[in-house]
Amino acid sequence: MPFVKKCPFLRHKIEEDVRVLDYRHSGLLDLPTEVFDKERTLEELFADCNQIRDLPRELFYCQGLRKLSISDNEITSLPPAISSLTNLEELDFSKNGIIEVPDSIKSCKYLRSVDASVNPLGKLPEGFTHLANLTHLYLNDTFLDFLPGSFGRMVTLKILELRENHLKTLPRSFSRLIHLERLDIGNNELTELSDVIGGLASLLELWCDNNQITTIANNIGSLKQLMFLDASYNQLQELPPEIEGCTSLADLHLTSNSMVALPASVGNLVNLTTLKVDNNQLTCLPPTLGELSSLSELNVSNNNLQELPASIGLLRNLRTFYADENMLQQIPAEIGSCSGITVLSLRSNKLTYIPDELGRIPGLRVLNLSDNLLCYLPFSIVKLKELQALWLTENQTRPLIPLQSEFDAETGRKILTCYLLPQGHMKEN
Repeated sequence: MPFVKKCPFLRHKIEEDVRVLDYRHSGLLDLPTEVFDKERTLEELFADCNQIRDLPRELFYCQGLRKLSISDNEITSLPPAISSLTNLEELDFSKNGIIEVPDSIKSCKYLRSVDASVNPLGKLPEGFTHLANLTHLYLNDTFLDFLPGSFGRMVTLKILELRENHLKTLPRSFSRLIHLERLDIGNNELTELSDVIGGLASLLELWCDNNQITTIANNIGSLKQLMFLDASYNQLQELPPEIEGCTSLADLHLTSNSMVALPASVGNLVNLTTLKVDNNQLTCLPPTLGELSSLSELNVSNNNLQELPASIGLLRNLRTFYADENMLQQIPAEIGSCSGITVLSLRSNKLTYIPDELGRIPGLRVLNLSDNLLCYLPFSIVKLKELQALWLTENQTRPLIPLQSEFDAETGRKILTCYLLPQGHMKEN
């Protein structure tokens, strides 16, 4: 407006108000000169999702910058002049082609969050470990082979993601990260979950899936606050008995390992709500399983189980139970005491008999009994008023099919049958 042009003091005030510039998804090849015009007042700059290749020298005159987000561009170099941004608190340069972080980044001493994910970095400079105020660090898919031995200097870290790298070990100094709450080291080349993990007393989440881990250190039990552990897709042969020390654990994922048994001490994880041990080599489940009073999801599919412990009937909060592709010949009558189950899948076993007690589960909605050796079903199935799907074969055209009541000539019991029964008499034993 003409009035603005004639009033330099007002114009100066308007310029001072420009503290945030947002150029996300703008098709930019370079940063606009407007950025440099606002160098004295600019605090936050967002230039994500463009085609920017270079960061001009003038950018680093914006010494008041607190947030700089330049993710998803075509930048290949992070200039040493980054050290000029001494007030920077948040830096996101993820999804670029940056091959090196300059050692001078150590001058950005107020940095609290850095996202460098999806860049071909290869390594971190020693100066990076001098960022003493860093709380959030994301280094996923950055081609890291190792971490600096002094990595533990960053003692304020709370969130650390190192997913999809080539790490084979963690430095000893890692145990100094006593404030770490979330650690993701999944998709690396680790062969053990070393004892340095035991020093991370504040850890709430630990993701170490998709590695080559064969052992978990016994001091895992010192992680009293740990609530989530995913060690799926490794080469674990056993779980240390000391796991019982993880008294806050709610989710335990051990899918696709080589375990033949679970320790009896797993029954002491009274806060556990999810237990996934599918695709292992388990031949039995510990009787202490019934002590997991909070358990709502249990998956033991793809194992070598021939029976289930009777104590499973104590799992009154169980909602979903998968035991597909085992060698179960029967299931315990106590299953009828699991009054909270809504989904029960026993597909591809060797079941010849289903106990009448199954009809006591009032909220059962899905029951999968396909690919077994059943000749009939117990008449109590008709009591399952909430049942929405009863699978007796994978080729069923409808989730529910008509059942006829008959009497078993041998036992005199009233039973249910249909055109899909008897099942697989020719199945191999």
